[in-house]
Amino acid sequence: MELCVRSSTLFFNLSRQHNPKFNLRNSLSLQFNLEVPSFSRQIQRPAFRQSSAKFAPSASPSSSVAVEAEKKDRLPAELGITETREPNSRLRLSVEVPPAVCQDCYKRVLNEITKRAKVPGFRPGKNVPEHVLVGFVGRKNVRKATVESILERTLPHALSSVTGNALRDSVQIATKFSDLEEIYASLNSLRYDILVDLAPEVKWVQENGYKNLKVVVEIDREIDAQTASEQELRRRHKSLGVLKIVTDRGLQVGDVAVIDISATKIDKNEGEVQNIPAAETKGFHFDTEDGDKLLPGFLDSIIGIRQGETKSFPLVFPESWKQENLRGVHAQFTVECKELFYRDLPELDDSFAEKLLPGSTTLQQVKESLLQTFQEVEKTAREQATDNAILDQLCKMVEIEIPQSLFEEQGRQLYGAKLLEVQANMRLNDQQLASLTSPRAVNEYLETQKENITKMIKQNLAVGDIFIRENLEFSTEELVKEVESSIAEFKRHKQEYDEERIRDQVQDILEGAKVLEWLREHAEVQYVTK
Repeated sequence: MELCVRSSTLFFNLSRQHNPKFNLRNSLSLQFNLEVPSFSRQIQRPAFRQSSAKFAPSASPSSSVAVEAEKKDRLPAELGITETREPNSRLRLSVEVPPAVCQDCYKRVLNEITKRAKVPGFRPGKNVPEHVLVGFVGRKNVRKATVESILERTLPHALSSVTGNALRDSVQIATKFSDLEEIYASLNSLRYDILVDLAPEVKWVQENGYKNLKVVVEIDREIDAQTASEQELRRRHKSLGVLKIVTDRGLQVGDVAVIDISATKIDKNEGEVQNIPAAETKGFHFDTEDGDKLLPGFLDSIIGIRQGETKSFPLVFPESWKQENLRGVHAQFTVECKELFYRDLPELDDSFAEKLLPGSTTLQQVKESLLQTFQEVEKTAREQATDNAILDQLCKMVEIEIPQSLFEEQGRQLYGAKLLEVQANMRLNDQQLASLTSPRAVNEYLETQKENITKMIKQNLAVGDIFIRENLEFSTEELVKEVESSIAEFKRHKQEYDEERIRDQVQDILEGAKVLEWLREHAEVQYVTK
């Protein structure tokens, strides 16, 4: 069996195509530099690789052209190149183009103009005196064309030292074109700066520290298979019952109450009462069996309340509350009970098996089937929680200077996937699409998600480094099978796709899966229930 071992060859691309025609696909592919179908196949684990946009897996046409250009197009004089390292894996190349190279480019431009220009009094292609040709075309146009020719010829030579190490779409000429024209006009030579992002180096805080990982994995008690299956059975049991009005008592656990809730902040230093809109609701159907999912102490505070009665009580939002602005807030709640019901449930026996789970004949069979289903759910959840904990740990173990171009690329990939998800859930009009794909919207996303994007990139690079360090492999058959399966999904949904990009992404996913499998085998994992 042939084995594939990944080796990343980086490349640069100096141009991006811009299409003014607007639609969701064009907008995403332009702004995020991504082949983004409206349907994307979700390959099993790991999630962190889904939108990986690292480096090119093989030499690109642009890098090959650059190398060939350097071999064939020998310059009449050597360039002067000074390299200066800048933060975030960026390199500045200061290029000095000697007069001999500039003069040679100038002659080439004149020769090209001679071939194409129709100068009055001269046959096409015949020699035209320089002053006549320049006067006919315009000195400024000739100068502009010469500067462009100089850049086109010298860029591959200037970048030769970073070919194979530069990130895609990161190369940019830092000097303004107008300044280049002025420099050439006054000195008959050229100086310009190039900025290029290099492949970031993965530095481990402790060398080979990933080989002895100690990971604590927090498991939500709700994913416990036994507990979850019992809750599901209870939910199905409740669906067989009917609600009846309570007339002679107050609220008990097991009842359903229709309540109005309001809340205000308790602040001793301020006399003004502040409402808490997020805690206010009317006509809320409160199932007391789900009381533990609400604010701690809420259920205990309203036990015994009768229909038409109102209760007021203080509570404190816990520090783990999902809304950050309410964490630790002292609040005064007011609850009015509008209606009160109890459930009239049938006693469970084998006669209800078919209703509880179609195809079942006994209650025991229902319980066993539900338990088996939730055991699979628990296993998947545990594995995902373990992977997430390992990735979080890896992120803390590496120091990486992340290039801006790589950050923006990863961010745009994530934003593009998010927009496609929004588009799949709701039809957006052209105005909404234009707003969501505007530079401002994209930049806001990159800013607000900076921490998450940075974390994801560090995880990607750490995993890729481990794959190489440990000489991990995956079979060609695995790769081919997954690629074919992915392509089949695109075809079935009549979506466009880029086979090379699909192959890259599948390869990333297989790499990540192999690394996580290796890390799980070598890590010391402790599970705690939260």
